Amino acid sequence: VQQISGMLMELFQRARLEKPGQVDPRATEFTLSLLAAMFDRSGKGYIKTRSAAAALIALSGDTLLAKYRAFFQFYAVPGGKAALITRGALRSLLTDLNQIPAIVGESCTLSCVEIATHSCFHGVPNSAIVEEKFLSWLRSEPAVLLWLPTCYRLSATEMVSHQARCR
Repeated sequence: VQQISGMLMELFQRARLEKPGQVDPRATEFTLSLLAAMFDRSGKGYIKTRSAAAALIALSGDTLLAKYRAFFQFYAVPGGKAALITRGALRSLLTDLNQIPAIVGESCTLSCVEIATHSCFHGVPNSAIVEEKFLSWLRSEPAVLLWLPTCYRLSATEMVSHQARCR
């Protein structure tokens, strides 16, 4: 938790410099509290850095494609010519990401993760997939992660304005 706290402090300090007045002074505290609620329910003071990174990527304001690529980079393993996502790595990613809706009572069962993993690897003879297959599967909006593109779309429309007046 200490290491993640330090990284968050640095992250939000940079954000304050880039966008003065737009970052709450307690952002580090709030974010660390959220991450602890998601990934350290037992209160042992340990959060996997990769899990925290996945949550921060998912909650970031970046594009869906950028988020998907970042997930791949964090969970892929070296595989000769290209990095690969294994079934186990995909399970870990999906389990980590599903802690986000779980925090608001929208949990997914372990079977949801298994069904999603099976669908991603459907027709794949190998135990791992390349980035393009991973991205293609995510673009198909699997049910287990449907909340992610939905939240992205809601966020993207927050700042949209138009000249029409509603009656």
